[in-house]
Amino acid sequence: MHLPSRAIACLLYPGVMSLDVVGPMQVFGSANAERTGHGLPPAYTLHLLAEAPGPVPTSAGFALVADGAWGGLDAAGFDTVLVAGGDGVIAQLSNAGLCEWLRHAEPRVRRLGSVCSGALLLAQAGLLDGRRAITHWSRLDRLRQSHPKVLVEHDCLHTYDAASPHDSHVFTSAGVTAGIDLALALVEADLGRPLALAVARRLVMFMRRPGGQAQFSPLLAPETLHAPRLAALLEWIPTQLGGDLSLDALAERACMPTRTLSRVFQRELGMTPARYVERVRVEAASTLLAQAQASISTVARLCGFEHPENLRRSFHKHRAVSPQAYAQRFGAGVPLD
Repeated sequence: MHLPSRAIACLLYPGVMSLDVVGPMQVFGSANAERTGHGLPPAYTLHLLAEAPGPVPTSAGFALVADGAWGGLDAAGFDTVLVAGGDGVIAQLSNAGLCEWLRHAEPRVRRLGSVCSGALLLAQAGLLDGRRAITHWSRLDRLRQSHPKVLVEHDCLHTYDAASPHDSHVFTSAGVTAGIDLALALVEADLGRPLALAVARRLVMFMRRPGGQAQFSPLLAPETLHAPRLAALLEWIPTQLGGDLSLDALAERACMPTRTLSRVFQRELGMTPARYVERVRVEAASTLLAQAQASISTVARLCGFEHPENLRRSFHKHRAVSPQAYAQRFGAGVPLD
């Protein structure tokens, strides 16, 4: 597939969250690397824009360098514009020039989106009225109260939908790393699912998070490369963690007899279906506990363990530590029930 290069711009400002910028932009850069590795031209050119060219301090204490000033550029030259989030976003809400530029850009670019609290800027510019929107969980109340015409979502990763002209033009994403999920969705829409999965593998992203999923992520199985007969099933399993993942249910989904499925799992993955499901559930539980957004009993239920004791046994087997100890180390503040 030979494509004209698409210009992707990310807007910076003092106090921007560095990962909101470099995470999504690296996804596009890695898509270029995947293409050039196959003898194809890069699909994207990447640009950082700010009020003035030059270093822009981030909330992490180091600077990113803007190669252009948004005020002096015609937005029509860009395919996609992303507005990053960060602590500095509050000061930018009173930046009338930036809000006007965004309003001017909206009908001139193919895609206009935000990462994390960058949604507040799009809302301030009036571009989210009547649209579904999500932002970092800590900013949801502010978005809802300050912009009552915005249809605020509370538990999804991003609102981009390639099949909807409305939601593929202006869209938002949740906190920080959800911007990476958003960028992968954009790459998939542009270049296809196989290339998007190749980018995820290149970035060692073992999590696959569709946009409508809650703000935690089940395992993206890298084993799909080595288990082609199981690829579809392995991608389906993480979406059903709270449901029936018995051998019979897996066999029905895979359209195989149970004995055949067990042999294929053992041959291609070196483990039984039950052990694989348990491992994915432990990975998902680990993610939830590390995010400190759910109690241990809730984690057990969401991940299909039914009872905290079952979660405790599996955690000891796979992590050699209790869920409580894991939560205290990586997700301080998680309630125990």
